[in-house]
Amino acid sequence: MIKSVLITGANAGLGKECARQLGTQPETTKVYLGCRNPERAEAAKLELEETTGRKVFEIIIVDVSSPDSVRAAVEAIPEPIDALVMNAGGMGGTDPGQLTESGAIQLFATNLLGHTILLEELLAAKKLTQVALFAGTEAARGIPKMRMKRPTLETSSVDDFVSICDGTFFPQPVEAMVAYGPVKYMSAMCMAAIARKHPEIRVITVSPGGTDGTEVMNDLPPLTKFFFTHVGLRILPLLGMMHDLDVGAKRYVDALNDKAYTTGAFYGSAENLLTGPMIDQATIFEDLNNEAFQDNAYEAVHRFIS
Repeated sequence: MIKSVLITGANAGLGKECARQLGTQPETTKVYLGCRNPERAEAAKLELEETTGRKVFEIIIVDVSSPDSVRAAVEAIPEPIDALVMNAGGMGGTDPGQLTESGAIQLFATNLLGHTILLEELLAAKKLTQVALFAGTEAARGIPKMRMKRPTLETSSVDDFVSICDGTFFPQPVEAMVAYGPVKYMSAMCMAAIARKHPEIRVITVSPGGTDGTEVMNDLPPLTKFFFTHVGLRILPLLGMMHDLDVGAKRYVDALNDKAYTTGAFYGSAENLLTGPMIDQATIFEDLNNEAFQDNAYEAVHRFIS
């Protein structure tokens, strides 16, 4: 039973809706809203208290692209939590290929690097007791209908994964729609490796599917953004490629509460879809089950952690 949870990216979109759904459950006693911006965090907290009628929400300021901010957030959590939802991320801002102080590109730092530090610091401090959920995407195994290719690494060596981290894997300048899938693939692989290192908790990757009402497309080029936020809203649901925000967030909530979602696995939509029942994505892309590749992804991530 999940009584307490930290959700990153909780001031809007899937993070806020996940917080709302968990906040309505009577057994929930604490929902930490992990947010970068204090003003937006406070606005989200007030709205959530109003919509749920409950005072279970607290703010933790955290920027997952900053290792120092992540470590400070772990220190700020006063007692162990049952669950962690690693939801923050997106397309890496206006310059996804910009190198951070760690030497990794912004898109990678925001999606995976900071969350890996957050998860492992919580575990080291014995502040996470039951389950960690990483927000994945079907782009990690390819979405042909959206022209997002399946990631193809030469040998899936540590160096191959390092090239995703530092951006040299991609044509330059780095484009978010090109880099997003490989970064999320590497994320699922790293989480699977962490799951094997920490059998005392469940570590799962869950895609919310194609979801309306998120902010993930905000930093895309204007024409691409217009398609997804306007044209796509009419067409994609008809193709089984988009559902409502509450449906996407419910995937997180269901996976947190149901131990049938087994540790180390990556759950998302059936092949050629972004909606409907979830299945193990390794049945679509078998590399996701390769433990040697998982360990290589894990080692590559840790080359950028100091």
